[in-house]
Amino acid sequence: MKQSKQFFLTPAFLACFSLASIVNVANAAPANFEVDDEHFSMVFEIMHIGYAPVMGMFRTVEGEFVYDEETRELISGKLVFKSKSVFTNHEKRDDHLTGKDFLNSGKYPDITFTVTGFETTGESSGIVTGDLNMLGQTKPVELDVTLNKAAEYPIGHEEYTLGISAETTLKRSEWGMTYGLDPALVGDEVNLRFGFEAVKDSGWF
Repeated sequence: MKQSKQFFLTPAFLACFSLASIVNVANAAPANFEVDDEHFSMVFEIMHIGYAPVMGMFRTVEGEFVYDEETRELISGKLVFKSKSVFTNHEKRDDHLTGKDFLNSGKYPDITFTVTGFETTGESSGIVTGDLNMLGQTKPVELDVTLNKAAEYPIGHEEYTLGISAETTLKRSEWGMTYGLDPALVGDEVNLRFGFEAVKDSGWF
């Protein structure tokens, strides 16, 4: 009679199995992504006396977020804009924008957006909710977000990278920025558009 083969769970096998399990859990876990400030653009647009929109941007920003690609869950995140870095291609106007009538950069150097929630609306789109702190006041804001691409970068750092676009419209008066509203010299509504790349932190666990 032939004897049936027995399979023994040796210590070496158990060690390999445990290691593989840990690696699989790590790969499925949320990851930290850092905003690449060399590939970040944030454009704002606001009407000037009803004639034409003035466009500008903030040139200095930093940020990071924690995202789980498997569950498509945005767990946390923050963007910080340096208000002094505002740029509209006109030095005198930029000086006015950083003064007390608008951004008051001397007293409030940072404009901060902190993520509070995320809702998926499509295969590559969603709505990010967050708190925008500006001029010492915090108000809720919603961003329409699109994930453009998720892949290893083809050049340079060659790390896994997300490419993201986002946009929203807010009223500056809600943060107490009321200069020029009466008379209607400067519009109240501000259109914001973002485009940036975020690099996965390979050391995140």
